[in-house]
Formats: sequence, C-alpha cells, structure tokens
Amino acid sequence: MQAVRSVNGPPARALDRAVSEGTVLLDGGLSNQLEAQGCDLSDALWSARLLADGPGQIEAAHTAYVRAGAQVLITASYQASFEGFGRRGIGRARAAELFVRSVRLARRAGASVERDVWVAASVGPYGAMLADGSEYRGRYGLSVRELARFHRPRVEALAAAGPDALALETVPDIDEAEALLGAVEGCGLPVWLSYSVQGDRTRAGQPLEAAFALAAGHEGVLAVGVNCCDPVDADRAVRVAAQVAGKPVVVYPNSGERWDTGGRKWVGEPTFDPGRVRSWQDAGARLVGGCCRVGPESISELAGLLESTPEGEGKGGPAEP
Repeated sequence: MQAVRSVNGPPARALDRAVSEGTVLLDGGLSNQLEAQGCDLSDALWSARLLADGPGQIEAAHTAYVRAGAQVLITASYQASFEGFGRRGIGRARAAELFVRSVRLARRAGASVERDVWVAASVGPYGAMLADGSEYRGRYGLSVRELARFHRPRVEALAAAGPDALALETVPDIDEAEALLGAVEGCGLPVWLSYSVQGDRTRAGQPLEAAFALAAGHEGVLAVGVNCCDPVDADRAVRVAAQVAGKPVVVYPNSGERWDTGGRKWVGEPTFDPGRVRSWQDAGARLVGGCCRVGPESISELAGLLESTPEGEGKGGPAEP
C-alpha cells in the first residue's frame, strides 16, 4: 500500500500521465459544500474569503470530496485576486500568502488518504473578481493584453505554491482564453482550459469550434473542455472539444440549476446525472466531475461508475473525429 505523502509532497504520478492512462475524477462544487458546513459566502470574495477567515472550513470541504473519491481537488482561489483582497485591506504580500495557502490546504486534504490526489489551482475569470455575474457574459471591455496583465500575477502566485496543474476555468469568451494562455506561458505547469458555455456557444456568443481550437497548438494544455454549465450543454461540448482540439477533454457541469444574479439564489431543478460519464468518456473526456451544486454524494456516484468501467473502456486519448 502506498504511504501517506507529506502535506507538501506531490503525488507519485504526474497528472498528465494519469490522464493519458485513464479517466481521472475531479471534485464537485466547493461553494455548496462550504455552505453545507454553515459558511456564509455572501462576501464579494466568495469562498476565497475563507482563505483568511476560515481555512479549516476549506480543508474540511476538500476532505469531504477526497472521501467521496475525488482524485483532483480544485483550490479555493477561483475568486481570489490581488485587487479583490486589496479592497478588504489585505496587502499584496499577505494576498500572495493566501494564494499559497489555497494550494496547501488542498494538498493537506489530499494527503489524508493513501492514494494519489492531485491539486489543480483555480484561475477564475476576470468577471469573478467583479463579483457581478459578468463571468457568465464575458466581454468586459478590456483588451487581451489588459486581461493577461490582470491574470499573470495570480498565475505566478499560484504556480509558486507548487500545484500539479492550473485550472483556467469558467472562461466566458475567446479573448479571455487567449489572455489566460498567454499569462501561463513559462509557468512550468500543465493547464486545462475550461469554458462556461450556453448551447453551442461560449457565454460571449462565440462558436465552440473556434473556442476549443485556440488550445490545439498549445503543448502545455493538458485538456480542454467546459465547466459551470448545464449538463445538457456539456454533452455536445465534449464531442466538439475532442474533435477540434485533439486533446483530452475536461468536463464538470453544474447541477442543472440556474443562478439568479438579481435574486442571488439558485432556481430550477437539478438535472445532473452521474450516468452521463459513460458518454463523456466515449467522446474523449478524461477529467470528469461537477461544478456548482454538485456535492460529494454525486462525486461518490461518479467514483463508483468509474471504478466499474470495464478494463480498456474510457482509456487513452481523445476520440477520433
């Protein structure tokens, strides 16, 4: 049996190797688990506030997903930014420490089990910092260069903490994807690029084919796909991503409920079905999980389904066009 790693030690295998060998299970929504633990996430920093005010809650949430079977933990840095921390009176040096803490908390939770658990540092979109729902619209009125200037210090702070990968996630449009890919150049870590989509387009209205094609020529991109979207929209997106980018696909949709920005609440009925993982695998998905409102119970179901996958099924690279 593999020994428990130190809290700062990486897994025995690199994440990109694990993805090349089979399907790897991501965690679910961090925010819903924190709320289930009684945390108040009404602050503009959302879950990132707890990096300063309640790090133990974050570690506990990560641990809940590890116990459910998650093999990759995504850090609580999605809404973290130097600008956002600055508005709360947190200076740059302390903010940099909080970015590092986000990785260490996930690493510590992963080290509580006797198997490989990877840590992906979340790099959320510019709109997450604005805390006004604009990450679901994109088109902030900023140039690619300006967006890259915003993201690069966050990337550097997270990379310095030694995660196994960077999750460029909930990206609403191609311009921000281009900025993010520029910001991570030279970081020395594999990344995945994950768009938030609606129907067959990005949130900003661009065709998915164009969005996924952006990642095709980047060697450092471990996987490309979608997150924080309706499960139905994820089904088609997985196929398109595999065909266009020629890379493994990452997919972790929401529960199917919809966030009402004005009312600041979730509305509608959940439609997330762990059984979808079979078709995702067949289409080329190699990193699978859930996003908002998908909790440990659903991740546990996914873990059971992946464990029961016949030998050879859902293995290897992306599906052929």
